Amino acid sequence: TYYLTFTGVPGTATYYALIMTVYTWIAKAAWFSLGYPYDFIVTPVWLPSAMLLDLVYWATKKN
Repeated sequence: TYYLTFTGVPGTATYYALIMTVYTWIAKAAWFSLGYPYDFIVTPVWLPSAMLLDLVYWATKKN
C-alpha cells in the first residue's frame, strides 16, 4: 500500500483489499480464541491481487 501510494498508482482496489484483510485477521483471531482449528482459515490473497489490479489499471490509463 505504501509502495502504491509512493508511485502514485490509484489504490482503490488495494484499499478495499486492505480492509478485507484486516477483517479476515479479526475473524481469524475470534475463530482461534473460540478454540477452533486455526489451520482451516487460509491467508487472504486479496491484497497482492488487488495491487496487481491497480498496477494494471494505472498502466492502461497512462497509455
